Amino acid sequence: MKKLNFRKLVLALADIFIISVSSIISNFILSLFSLPGAEASIGLSYFILINLFCCIVMLTIFGSYTVMWRYFNYKDYLICTAAMFFGFVLGYAVTIIFDISEHIIFVGLFFLISSAGINLFRFAFRKTFLDLTDVGRAEAFERTLIVGAGNAGRMILTEIQNSAYDENSPTRTILPVCFVDDDRTKLNSKINGVPIVGTCPEIADVCEEYSISSIIVAVPSCEEEERRTILDYCSKTSCKIKIVPYLSELLFDDKHTQLISQAKEIKIEDLLGRKPVEFDKEEIKNLIVGKVCMVTGGGGSIGSELVRQIAKYDPKQIIIVDIYENNAYDIQQELVLEYGTKLNLVTLISSVRDYNKMDVIFREYRPQLVFHAAAHKHVPLMETVPEEAVKNNIFGTFNMATLSEFYEVEKFVMISTDKAVNPTNVMGATKRACEMIIQYKAQHSEHTEFVTTRFGNVLGSNGSVIPLFRRQIESGSPVTVTHPDIIRYFMTIPEAVSLVLEAGAMAKGGEIFVLDMGAPVKIVTLAENLIRMYGKVPYKDVPIVFTGLRPGEKLFEELLMDEEGLKSTENEKIFIGNQIDIDSGEMLSLLEELRIASNNNDSEKTVELLAKLIPTFNHKLNQ
Repeated sequence: MKKLNFRKLVLALADIFIISVSSIISNFILSLFSLPGAEASIGLSYFILINLFCCIVMLTIFGSYTVMWRYFNYKDYLICTAAMFFGFVLGYAVTIIFDISEHIIFVGLFFLISSAGINLFRFAFRKTFLDLTDVGRAEAFERTLIVGAGNAGRMILTEIQNSAYDENSPTRTILPVCFVDDDRTKLNSKINGVPIVGTCPEIADVCEEYSISSIIVAVPSCEEEERRTILDYCSKTSCKIKIVPYLSELLFDDKHTQLISQAKEIKIEDLLGRKPVEFDKEEIKNLIVGKVCMVTGGGGSIGSELVRQIAKYDPKQIIIVDIYENNAYDIQQELVLEYGTKLNLVTLISSVRDYNKMDVIFREYRPQLVFHAAAHKHVPLMETVPEEAVKNNIFGTFNMATLSEFYEVEKFVMISTDKAVNPTNVMGATKRACEMIIQYKAQHSEHTEFVTTRFGNVLGSNGSVIPLFRRQIESGSPVTVTHPDIIRYFMTIPEAVSLVLEAGAMAKGGEIFVLDMGAPVKIVTLAENLIRMYGKVPYKDVPIVFTGLRPGEKLFEELLMDEEGLKSTENEKIFIGNQIDIDSGEMLSLLEELRIASNNNDSEKTVELLAKLIPTFNHKLNQ
């Protein structure tokens, strides 16, 4: 505030000086040509003082001292001229009243010279002093490109300009340099003095030409594919990128009055080319509120997010079951810090393989909802020890489903994967077996509704490519991709967990819920974009090395088996795969053989029996 008052004082003093000198210049010009009005007198001095006072008052009233010098544009120059005109009119009227008026020719020349001087001073000051100041403080400013010269872009520019002299504003160091917009009719025009210099395909060239260090994408009303294209253009620069949310996600209330505060740094999920899927929170709340909820694998990336979201809906109790104590402890402490004693939370270090221990837990806590996220999920590691994948994934699931049925759990939701569809690896085959177990239980259970959720890769989850890519980039190592053509479906952790909860709310028993995950993404493109988000150039600053497909890995994944088909639901992004008839006698017989083989740690026999249990299992051992 002190700096702002000082700036106003300096500008006002400069205007006083300019108006005073203009009167002298006007008088001198008239005297050169022996024109009336050139006589110096006490009356002339009073006339000048009165007009000086009236002009300063009008400049203040018209807001000429509240506009930042840096952002003066033609409208502000017109406002200054109008303020000077009305100041002279008022001053002339006052001098007539006091009978000290001057010749009209002097008044006109005085007005023209003083108005021109005031505007010229502002123009010169903006072009010289402030430019020199910016050069001296270049490192303190973020030279920023705003993508989108529509209403959102204008609002953001105004917010930045208004906060330029507010020392407490986090945006005061942002220096808007230029706009780009795909509407070519806007090119070469200006918004509040900031030029529109190009279109979105030219973003990389514009950033290089204008030494841009950050980009704000201000196109909240664009379509998903258009946003993805814009972000692709932005990611080809080394700039920091912030993005204004979609219109439906913007907040305008007492706490969110500005757009710029809602612009967030771009995350890798913004490059998926689709909006996050929205779910019916009221339906989820009705499922959770007042219930005892058990989450197996509750310390993992999916399980911990499940626990977080369940905690928001006022459950009676949450039971975290996990074999890995570090992760379980982390989520426990996080929830204790957030909820204190308001949340009834129990954390149990136990394995779903241990039927007897799980029986004790079910008997003591009597869960009403079970979310089964515990599983071995790492494809290459499970190829080397298939018997461990079978023990944990298949028989851990069988234990939990059997106990859920026995203790009359209301709903059992199992988390599966797209790798279960026509599996080519042990992990995928075990998850397909889990799906079959859940469908079998659903067909025979009288009390429990069994349901499966199936989705693709989860961004940021343990074992996903993103944490690996981040570690490689941050350590200066090459980024490793198995194949240049490999593609995957992706979703965010909150999306995956919301799907699980929504499926639980919608379940009637036996369904396999599938999320519409949009278009698949090439892993190499994901790697390139992540490298660019670190401000580096792919293949130049960070090499990308293709290592070859790993054992059991496919070039592409599928979300549905051919015979499953699709049924729509009330949520246009969620579909249900049709149930497949299962020969329960044969399945149970093969499961018993599989149990014996895995307990004997017979890897070859285990894989052989998996292939019998899962007819679509096309396994190629690369050993």
